[in-house]
Amino acid sequence: MFNRMKEDINSVFDRDPAARNVFEVLTNYPGLHAVWFHRLSHRLWKFNCKWLARSLSTFSRWLTGIEIHPGATIGRRFFIDHGMGVVIGGTAEIGDDVTLYQGVTLGGTSWKEGKRHPTLMNNVVIGAGAKILGPITIGKNGKVGSNSVVVKDVPENGTAVGIPARIINAKKDDSAAEKREKVAKKYGFDAYAVATDNPDPVAKAIGRLLDHIHLMENKVSDLCREVNQLGGHVCQEALPELRVGEFDEDEKAAAKRRESAKESFDPAI
Repeated sequence: MFNRMKEDINSVFDRDPAARNVFEVLTNYPGLHAVWFHRLSHRLWKFNCKWLARSLSTFSRWLTGIEIHPGATIGRRFFIDHGMGVVIGGTAEIGDDVTLYQGVTLGGTSWKEGKRHPTLMNNVVIGAGAKILGPITIGKNGKVGSNSVVVKDVPENGTAVGIPARIINAKKDDSAAEKREKVAKKYGFDAYAVATDNPDPVAKAIGRLLDHIHLMENKVSDLCREVNQLGGHVCQEALPELRVGEFDEDEKAAAKRRESAKESFDPAI
C-alpha cells in the first residue's frame, strides 16, 4: 500500500512542475486525495459493502470536487491535475500512468446495465473539459484535446480534438512526433499536443520551429564533421544545457530591474 502511495506522490512531481515538496503534495492536491479515497471505496465495493462505498465516494466528492464511482477500475500512477468537476462513471476502466485535467467526464450514453463507460489504456492524457462518452476505448498513448467530445474509439498514439472529436494524428506520424518531443525535451520545452497536423496555429508554429531546430542541428553536425576530417578543430565543446528555470529567473530579475527603475524615476526632472 505504501509503495503505491509513494508512486502516486512521485507521479505528481513527474507531471506537475508546480509541485515543490512532499508536504505540499500531501496537503494541497485534491486529485491525489480523490484517488486514495477511491481505492478504499473500490475495495469496499468489491467486498459488497456498496452503501458504505458510495457514502465514502460522496464524502470524497464533497471534499475534493471530484466524483469517482466506487465501481470504476483505476490503474497505477493515475494523476488528476486540479481536478474540480471531474466525473468518472462506474464501469470506466483506466490503465497505468493516465492523466486527467479539470472538468473531464468519463460518462455513459445509455441507461442499460453493463459496460457503459470508457476504457482508457496506458499513458492516456485527457485535456481540460473533455467529455469521453460511451463504452469506447482510448488507445495506448492517446491524447484528447481540451473541451473535445469523444464518442468513438481513439487509436493507439492518436490525438482527438473537436466536437465531435476527430483524429488529427495517428500511428503514421509517430516518427515525426517523437523527433519533436526529443528536441523539445533537449531545450527544456514540453511538446504536449504539438501534433504534426494540429489545427491550433500556435501549436503548429511551435511544431515547425522544433522541426527547423532539428534540421539545423543535423546540418551543423554534418558540417563540423567534414571540417574536422579536413584537419580543423571545431565543435569540440558540448553545447550548454538549457533549462526553463533559467529563463524564469532572468525574467524575474528583469522585472525587478524595471520596478527599481520606476521607483527611482522622478517625474519632476
